[in-house]
Amino acid sequence: MRIRELLKKEGIALNVKVDSKDVAIDYMVNLHQKSGNISDKAAFKEGILKRESEGSTAIGEGIAIPHSKNAAVKQPGLAAMVVPDGVDYDALDGQPSNLFFMIAAPEKGGDVHLEVLSRLSILLMDENFRAALLAAKTKDEFLNVCDQFEDEKFGAEEKQEAQTVEAPQKTGYRVLAVTACPTGIAHTFMAAEALEKKGEELGYPLKAETNGSGGVKNRLTAEEIADCDGIIVAADKNVETARFDGKPVLFTKVADGIHKPEELIRKIVDGKVPVYHEEGGKKEEASSGGSVGSQVYKHLMNGVSHMLPFVIGGGIMIALAFLIDTICGYGSTGGGNFGTCTPLSAFFKFVGDKAMGLMVPVLAGYIAYSIADRPGLAVGFTGGLLASSGNGVIGSYVWANENLGGFQAFISRFGFENSGNTVSGFLGGIVAGFLAGFIVLLLKKICSKFPQSLEGIKPTLIYPLFGIMILGILMVFIFNPLIGLINTGLSNMLSSLADKNLLTLLGLILGAMMAIDMGGPINKAAYVFGTGMLATAADLVANGAAQTDPAVRACYIAMAAIMAGGMVPPIGIAAACKLFPKKFTKAEQDSAVSNIVMGCSFITEGAIPFAAADPLHVIPCTLVGAGVAGGLSAAFKCTLMAPHGGVFVFATVGHPLLYIVAWLAGSAVTAIMLGLIKKKVS
Repeated sequence: MRIRELLKKEGIALNVKVDSKDVAIDYMVNLHQKSGNISDKAAFKEGILKRESEGSTAIGEGIAIPHSKNAAVKQPGLAAMVVPDGVDYDALDGQPSNLFFMIAAPEKGGDVHLEVLSRLSILLMDENFRAALLAAKTKDEFLNVCDQFEDEKFGAEEKQEAQTVEAPQKTGYRVLAVTACPTGIAHTFMAAEALEKKGEELGYPLKAETNGSGGVKNRLTAEEIADCDGIIVAADKNVETARFDGKPVLFTKVADGIHKPEELIRKIVDGKVPVYHEEGGKKEEASSGGSVGSQVYKHLMNGVSHMLPFVIGGGIMIALAFLIDTICGYGSTGGGNFGTCTPLSAFFKFVGDKAMGLMVPVLAGYIAYSIADRPGLAVGFTGGLLASSGNGVIGSYVWANENLGGFQAFISRFGFENSGNTVSGFLGGIVAGFLAGFIVLLLKKICSKFPQSLEGIKPTLIYPLFGIMILGILMVFIFNPLIGLINTGLSNMLSSLADKNLLTLLGLILGAMMAIDMGGPINKAAYVFGTGMLATAADLVANGAAQTDPAVRACYIAMAAIMAGGMVPPIGIAAACKLFPKKFTKAEQDSAVSNIVMGCSFITEGAIPFAAADPLHVIPCTLVGAGVAGGLSAAFKCTLMAPHGGVFVFATVGHPLLYIVAWLAGSAVTAIMLGLIKKKVS
């Protein structure tokens, strides 16, 4: 081992003034701490003093080499100090010492300190070496002198050893890693592979645990964690970190694990990573510096990654229900019952609806979990359920006393639906998730002063009870009604356009609305408007109007534009993944097939993961493409009498070929725009 491998710039001090041996020892111990070589200053100094009590390590000629093999040493290292005026260090020749090298060696390590001590002793006998070190003006110059003289003295010997001695076998993992990306597919395993390969190249055996879509693989053991120098957590979602308490932990992005493995490993090996403590410890963030934006992204991605299986599994189940009814001949006659016209299709629709119904609660629950850990789950799930179901319907309740007044009247009036729309959907779920997480964090801070005897009831009683209560008040009395008010205004605007026969403009707006929040309140406002138009058409026909009546056709045109717009985002994104693969991650490219299935089935939610990951680039593209599809559909006078179904209800569409043209044109616009404005990914 060479001197420079153990001596860092942080461990060098030039032109130092000290007035005693004890002060000199303190100074060098501090240098070791700055270099990250020791975990306990007092314990390390005690070892140094014990060695000095056995005989001074000042060997004369102005040289002192204090050293200790100590349990407080995390990694072998050197500290160097130059004291131009010298200091009395009990040297054997009675002269002051002015050139110091302090060696720190791990208690359980090999005799590396003896090897370095031997080399230093030999080199320091060279008067020219000592003079060059004392004359060094900078730390870089000091290190270069060490390299120069070590090469001259031991270079040939090192080359001969390298040719004859086999590489030492691995005896354990100095560095451990945990990798995880939101989808748990590609980046998770790419980062693990990059880190393990680079660790092998550098001579630092490394084991990487993967938190992938199939669960945790290659799990780190307690023994490995205890024996390692540190852990790299390269993750864009939360992973289990309590087991790393008391160890140096480097938190970074999964992309850094792929592209910067050497930098991350060297930070651990060089002791430049702070010790992590689970309670109250602040995680060292990635290159973003732990900004608010990076934190929001990480929490959001944690929710999206857990939500994805519900969206994909439930969406395809619903698509199968539509396919079964189409095969059975109910494509043009099923109407509002399409998807449930046979027992088999009804089964698939029922299960798919239930799975999709969990989408928003799971999204909110795991956003809260990312922020506040396990205590955030119950509060987040409840908030997501309130967002997806809306406030209670007042007609479903019978008050014991209908003559309410004061506070009870306030709750009755503003805490229930009261015929207003209070479903806040996908966006409400995001709001609920973040609210839940920060509410639980606030409760944790408040409860931190509680007696130790109450520790057991915090996660089971205090956090869920008060968290659900506070979040319930915020969602029911503020966010759900507020979004409901916005939805009412949108519906009134759409009705006004329909009344004035501005059908192309109406189709454009309705199509665009379907692609803004992918199943959220704006999307649902457009869809509810469309189903309301179908109900209006049914009333008109019941009152004697013909199917060809302009008012009836306007209702069907609106519904057709809505479905065309809703089918564009997943299809447009899937096409962009194929046409512009460099703009999408491997995981996103792999989801293209499922997006095609969901797009064809009028399940706009397939685009949610893409929109959530890059909203500033994705949403404008889907909005414009869906607006083009809706506008063209209305301009072509395409009609639709079914409220759902995608390609499986094209048998009910008026002008079906033109309808397909409108749909594909809008999808092409989305795909091309994504290719033009979306940034390349690593």
